Amino acid sequence: MCLKTLTVQLDKRSYPIYIDDNWEALFNALKVKGLPHKKKLLLITDENVACWYRQPVEELFKALKYEVTTAVVKPGEDTKTLQEAENLYTVALKANLDRNSSIAALGGGVVGDLAGFTASTYMRGVPFIQIPTSLLAQVDSSIGGKVAVNHPLAKNVIGSFYQPEYVLMNISTLRTLPKRELSSGMAELIKHGIIRDCEFLGWLEENMHDLMKLNTSKLIQGVCRSCEIKADVVGQDEKEQGFRAILNFGHTIGHAIEAAAGYGTYTHGEAVAIGMMVEARIGSIVNPSAVSTDYLLRIENILKAAGLPVRLPDLEPASLLEWMQRDKKNRDGRIGFVLPAGSGRVELFHNISNEIILKAIRELKG
Repeated sequence: MCLKTLTVQLDKRSYPIYIDDNWEALFNALKVKGLPHKKKLLLITDENVACWYRQPVEELFKALKYEVTTAVVKPGEDTKTLQEAENLYTVALKANLDRNSSIAALGGGVVGDLAGFTASTYMRGVPFIQIPTSLLAQVDSSIGGKVAVNHPLAKNVIGSFYQPEYVLMNISTLRTLPKRELSSGMAELIKHGIIRDCEFLGWLEENMHDLMKLNTSKLIQGVCRSCEIKADVVGQDEKEQGFRAILNFGHTIGHAIEAAAGYGTYTHGEAVAIGMMVEARIGSIVNPSAVSTDYLLRIENILKAAGLPVRLPDLEPASLLEWMQRDKKNRDGRIGFVLPAGSGRVELFHNISNEIILKAIRELKG
């Protein structure tokens, strides 16, 4: 495969995304980039990913003259805490990492968020490297600089915008993902088609079977386009002052499902898939001429083809509404929703009544 290179355009904070299907090609790109020698690096990964990729990634960083210390954390959302970040500060201090040292995240979204938060706060910020190994992390959380840990009352409310130095994506890591995690990541590709590119949505419909069968060339093509869409949105609105909020389609309901059901009951992608169905239904209630019954069915069918749920679990609608009222997109006490406004387009709303929200929730219950 030929190395693919994209750029997230953020003036002085611009950075490259390298995409290939082997580690050597990706690290050769860093040699060309001309990295400084004898830098210290803290590599953060989790127990699952470490079994597969810790050794080759450590060796390739060492070949670039990095002095590598590795911290292995427990997998899962429960690891994204201030306490775990403090543990990582201790590892960094004992390894004598200074402000010229780097922190690298090798893993999925949890590791990327935790490592990025640690990098953004250690010595007021040290260089950060993203090496996402899950599809969800590759097309979503590794791009755009959102880093955070959770609070018992809300997800991702303690964090910042902190861009990486570069992102290395090895598509071959997707072959070691459980099918459920592959499906979870596919929700984000589908989301990008719905919010920004109706042609890409059509391409996903045509190629979903091959994507789920891990066809390498199709995966690289799909990941590249999805990353382009995410990078374009981030480049226009780095700190989510307005336009970037379109990336939250499905997330208002999705985050509420994750919280109400208990973190870990549903994957992020599963919750967002259900959220997209509910929010598309809200969009059809608000603007039936723009969001037709056929379009709703199209969204439902492609989510099903990716192995994703499309109906709400047995959760109290009032509980979901309560969690939504804590969402970061809310303004002046009004819940924020990103809703479809036609094929490949969405808009942000803060005027959806509780009655409409509850109507859509009840209609989509399994």
